[in-house]
Amino acid sequence: MGCGGIGGTLATALVKADHEVIIVTHNAAIAEAIGARGLEVVDGGERHYTRAAAHVDVPADAGRFDFIFLATQPPQLEEAAHAAAPFLAPGGAMVCFQNGLCEHRVAAIVGDARTLGAIVAWGASMLAPGVYERTSAGGFVIGHLDGDTRDPRLATLASLLSAVGPVTVTDNLAGSRWSKLAINCAISSLGCIGGDRLGVLLRHRFVRRLGLEVMTEAVAVARACGVRLEKVSGTIDLDWVALTPADVISPGSPTLLAKHALLLAVGAKFRRLRSSMLAAIERGREPAVDYLNGEVVTRGIQHGVATPLNARIRTVIHAVARGERRPSLELLQQLYDESRDDAGPTSRSRLPFDGAPIEAAPPA
Repeated sequence: MGCGGIGGTLATALVKADHEVIIVTHNAAIAEAIGARGLEVVDGGERHYTRAAAHVDVPADAGRFDFIFLATQPPQLEEAAHAAAPFLAPGGAMVCFQNGLCEHRVAAIVGDARTLGAIVAWGASMLAPGVYERTSAGGFVIGHLDGDTRDPRLATLASLLSAVGPVTVTDNLAGSRWSKLAINCAISSLGCIGGDRLGVLLRHRFVRRLGLEVMTEAVAVARACGVRLEKVSGTIDLDWVALTPADVISPGSPTLLAKHALLLAVGAKFRRLRSSMLAAIERGREPAVDYLNGEVVTRGIQHGVATPLNARIRTVIHAVARGERRPSLELLQQLYDESRDDAGPTSRSRLPFDGAPIEAAPPA
């Protein structure tokens, strides 16, 4: 369900691996393009073509499915889950590939036992209807929200998803989800406001500073929720990335410089990544900001944690979606300037970065 960057690339890998797959997209242009030309994926400079068909609705005679992969944008998640629910086999499961905290929404429709999560650790974009670009390598982290790893469906799911990349089964899906959420609240949201690919934006020190502050607010809320954060891709420790009082009072400290170097390295690895929220706005769709930064703001209110920067970002992105603001580096600079007086977990860390590009190469 869903055939954007992630869904289209995933569908291509499954079809090429000879799995029985029904591809559904409510976008008629995408369905028509796939039916006419098949699926096309650009990966590492090479183009791969796969014959396939796509439908705008689940075919009435489709039967029952072991897995329903939900790869829509978050605003279309629940509609897709409702549409596909009648076709889920009694012992089957819906799998959430969205960023954000979406498993609870799907579980409310089909039940906890029929809901699994899959955290995507790679990037892809849709260049044109039915044409996809794999922008970074990686695999998946999968699991139950209750942490049970004994479900045999997880092994089957891991085997299916290995057609795309390596798969890890976790007993702490919530911790992995929150860590990825914190990163996406920065990367996807700032990419939407900045209107450029990640590698270009993260060359600017003030953008990296905004990213650190966004993630710090998200980490503070996760801790208040009692979540034990997991490292992203086994390496990025959000507990370490979050700004500390020492970072606040020592703008040139080795620790703070190391955090900037980490974001430079992330920008280098995912340099071609383009915000899925920006792509959604360009296609006239609702951006997923309420499911990313909005989740942090809502839960921050519930737990008494101030999240002014995430709240401001949500407001700006909605203005972009309404056509009232134009994505640009200048808009990001304005966001940075206006947020210096906000009160929150990073309010004492307002430092006079000038936003000049940094040319130094990231660490290996």
